Amino acid sequence: MITLLVNGRSVEVDDDPATPLLYVLRGTLALNGAKFGCGLGQCGACTVIVDDAPVYSCLTPIAALHGRRITTVEGLGTQQDPGPLQRAFIAEQAAQCGYCIAGMMLRAHALLMRDPSPTESAIRGALEPGLCRCGTHLRILRAVRRASRELASARSGGTADTRP
Repeated sequence: MITLLVNGRSVEVDDDPATPLLYVLRGTLALNGAKFGCGLGQCGACTVIVDDAPVYSCLTPIAALHGRRITTVEGLGTQQDPGPLQRAFIAEQAAQCGYCIAGMMLRAHALLMRDPSPTESAIRGALEPGLCRCGTHLRILRAVRRASRELASARSGGTADTRP
């Protein structure tokens, strides 16, 4: 048994330790936000956060994750109560087909946790590994900037949600 801490919840999985996290998330845990894109760690559709860093879940065996904190897009908010990044992506209409969006959001989340007011260059650098085949990159960039502004407003005494 391997114990994973997924979206703040401890879960024990009895999958083969070499199984990629992506398959455990989607198959065993029914968390379908992370997508299988290339299986090579090149497109970013499978990105999740482990501890505080984005990782390709298609390449990461669950044996390497025992007891570590894993955040999936489902951990950023719900349909009824979306987090700031999710609200920003909705407001900017950043998703077209939606395939890359979970990975993009998680890369942005990791960035905003490290730097709540990133530069344009930092945002582009954080999102660079993600591939959006629909070409909504400019809307995705606007969404991350919007979420950053919302977080800044919350820090300065506004009423905005402080979850990235």
